[in-house]
Amino acid sequence: MEGPFARFEGHEQVVFGNDPATGLRCIIAIHSTALGPGLGGTRFYPYADEEDALVDVLRLSRGMSYKAACAGLDLGGGKGVIIGDPAEIKTEALLRAYGRVVESLNGRYITACDVGTYPNDLEIVGRETAWATGADVEHGGSGDSGILTAFGVFVGMKATAQRLWGQPTLAGRHVAVQGLGKVGRRLVEHLLEDGAKVTAADIDEEAVARVGELDGVDTVAADEIVEVDADVLSPNALGAVLTEDTIPRLQVAAVCGGANNQLGTVEDAARLQERGILYAPDYVVNAGGLINVSDELHPDGYDPVRCQHKAQRIGSTLLEIFAEADEQGVTTEIAAERVAEKRMASVGRLRGFWLP
Repeated sequence: MEGPFARFEGHEQVVFGNDPATGLRCIIAIHSTALGPGLGGTRFYPYADEEDALVDVLRLSRGMSYKAACAGLDLGGGKGVIIGDPAEIKTEALLRAYGRVVESLNGRYITACDVGTYPNDLEIVGRETAWATGADVEHGGSGDSGILTAFGVFVGMKATAQRLWGQPTLAGRHVAVQGLGKVGRRLVEHLLEDGAKVTAADIDEEAVARVGELDGVDTVAADEIVEVDADVLSPNALGAVLTEDTIPRLQVAAVCGGANNQLGTVEDAARLQERGILYAPDYVVNAGGLINVSDELHPDGYDPVRCQHKAQRIGSTLLEIFAEADEQGVTTEIAAERVAEKRMASVGRLRGFWLP
C-alpha cells in the first residue's frame, strides 16, 4: 500500500480534531472494532510536533486492541492524544470540546484516563459525550484504575513465578521494582504481603522515601535498578526500559511490570529470549486498568468484585502465552500477538451475522 493511507494500515479510522478557540488539537485512532468499540485512554502531552503525536496514537491504539483481546473483553482498541502541555492549556472549555470530538464518533471510540488526564478531567469530558469512562466514583465512574492495574501485575507475576519455579508465589523471591507511582507503590505492598524481598527505585525522592520505610524494602538510585541482582525486574514507570543497551545489564530471570511499551524495539523481545530472560508482555500484564474502566459499561453498572475476578484471568492468559511461545518457537511478545489476533479473527467474524 502506498500514499497517505499506508501509514494507517491496520487502523480502521484516524480522526483529527481542531478547535482554535480553545486550543484543542487532538488525534483519535481506532485500530479495531472487531470485538467491540475501541476503548483506550486519552493522553494529554506536549509532543514535539504533530508527527510525534500521530506515531504515538497509532502505536498505542494497536496495543489497546491486543490488550482488550488478551483480557477477554468484548472491546476493540482505540486511543486519543491531545497535543500540548496540560499544565498550560488544559481548561474546561478545551476538555468539553474534546468530548464533542469523541461524541462525534457515535460510540466507536470510548475514552478514559491516561498520561496527563485524570478522573476529574473525564467528568468534564463526559458532560459532552456518553462515551467517557474513568471519572471519580462520586461522578458515577470507577475511580482510580491503578488499584486494579497493580493487582493485575501481581497476578501476572505469580503466573510468571509458576512458570519459572513451579509455584504461583513470590515468597522468598527478590523483585526489583522500577517506578513507585500509583501502580508500583501498590505492587510493592502486594509483594511484601506475599513474602517477597523488594528493591525499589523512582526519580521521585519522596516516593522512594515512603516505600523505603516499609520492612523488606531496600532502595537504589533510579539509574541502578535495571542492574540489581534479583529474580524479577518489574518496570512500572516509563516505556522503552528494555533496550539493546539495558538488556545485557539485566541480572534477573524474568521481567514483569505494569509500564506500557517496555520494549524499545521489536528486536528487544528476541534479545531477552537469547539471554534466557522470561518476558511477560506488558499489555497482557497491565490490563487491570482497562478491565476496571470497561466494567462501567456493564448493564448492571460497575462492580469491583467482578473486576477482581476478571483480573485474575491475567495469570491463566500469561501461562497460555508462555506455553504457545515454547510450542511455536517464538518470543512471548509474538505469542501474545497471535493469541490476541486469533481471538479478534474468530470472535470478530461473528459480526457477519447482522443484529438489529
